[in-house]
Amino acid sequence: MAGDPVAAQAASGAASGAADRFYERSFVLAANERCGLFQPQLTAALNASTWQARGAALRAGADPRQLSETAARARARAAAAACDSADMKTVSGRVKTAFAGWSRTARMNFPGDRAGWSADRAAYSRPTWRLMQGTAVGASPVRFGLVGAMDRADQLTAVVSWQGRSRPTGVRLVMRDTTVAPRPWLARELPPAAQRRVFWASGVTTADPGLLVQGRTAGQAWRFPLAAADALSGLDPREVFTVEFVFRDGSVARTVFEAGDFAAGRAFLAMGQT
Repeated sequence: MAGDPVAAQAASGAASGAADRFYERSFVLAANERCGLFQPQLTAALNASTWQARGAALRAGADPRQLSETAARARARAAAAACDSADMKTVSGRVKTAFAGWSRTARMNFPGDRAGWSADRAAYSRPTWRLMQGTAVGASPVRFGLVGAMDRADQLTAVVSWQGRSRPTGVRLVMRDTTVAPRPWLARELPPAAQRRVFWASGVTTADPGLLVQGRTAGQAWRFPLAAADALSGLDPREVFTVEFVFRDGSVARTVFEAGDFAAGRAFLAMGQT
């Protein structure tokens, strides 16, 4: 049966519009890098918005290679523009006006296809979720993302409150290896084993109560290296990754997360605590 031409045209239009927004933000970001148009906080906000625009374009059906070409065109245009031109001053003024509210925004949600990330720039003395997505493995709730505090750098962490079973001896984070398989894997599951990258947790502690799902009184906090967060940022927002809990008897309990706008959320946090 033939597809709906109206729906196809609408989808194409959505992808085109999202790609246009990505081009505009990429141009301004490149112009700022060259001309120093904005203060660091606004630059971080613009970076977050650019990542958001890229994710929206991909979810609307844009081709990743075409988006790379779009970003290259934006950088080329910025390289050819005079920093003191009237057009550049106009663009700079519009961006400052458009992003004025971001400096006062402490919390933001980054929705995805099936799951999203919640970001929180507010300053807390105790560890709290700065960027988080929640799911469960069986009856045990799992939260994953970046944990930080006023005197503590953000760290990629998985927190689990186990329900009725032994505790794992190790936890690993599994995703597509972008150096082996450069094209996104969009099957809503992990790619073949040869195309996967694994990061093992570097340590575990008792989870701070503020990191637990409401109603739970205890849990484990498994910490991952910074390289794992960087690798997650490089995934296509439509891809999934897994957190896998390995037990002494060799069994594995796994839960699936969506990459989504993880990179945009990190960029939002880079604006600094409020």
